[in-house]
Amino acid sequence: MHFTKARIAALEKHTRTHFINSLSGFKSANLIGTQDSQGNTNLSIVSSVIHLGAHPPLIGMIIRPHSVPRHTFENILATGVYTINHVNSAIYQQAHQTSARYDKNESEFAATGLTAEYLNEFSAPFVQQSRLKYAVKYIEHQHLAVNGTELVIGEIMDVYLDEAALQSDGFLDLQAIDTVAISGLDSYHSTNKLMRLPYAKK
Repeated sequence: MHFTKARIAALEKHTRTHFINSLSGFKSANLIGTQDSQGNTNLSIVSSVIHLGAHPPLIGMIIRPHSVPRHTFENILATGVYTINHVNSAIYQQAHQTSARYDKNESEFAATGLTAEYLNEFSAPFVQQSRLKYAVKYIEHQHLAVNGTELVIGEIMDVYLDEAALQSDGFLDLQAIDTVAISGLDSYHSTNKLMRLPYAKK
């Protein structure tokens, strides 16, 4: 099959959205935990978390256009902190439900049955049921004029993980802690590792 730009544009809107969202392949499934200055908690699933660098440890994510209220983005700007929590197979359905449009004063934690926890006096909430989670300090954001999205950049401050994931060389075996992946907008997948390969040399 061949999809030209014109053929893609002619697809029904929801069909085109699913089609384009599937092209980037498997993506990470993360829950972003924030709270506002009044202490109201928020939790949202994000599949666009990306590694930006290890020295210093930087992480990025794309937030959809701010044309409607984006509580996660607003809370990050207001407080300067947030958490990133891996989704596992025990909580993926609850994690997906956080994408519904809840009011600002309605916590997705309470609505989905996930548990907020606070660790090491960090003011943003973690997801207790997540087996790999980390505290992030907001550094900056870049507005992407091409489509109105926001690239949010943060520095990793603290990491909490199930010991089963950590290998002697620092590699994290995400399959060992049942981390799931997303394809498209709504398809969740468990993983099956093929093998680790040695550093490539000529």
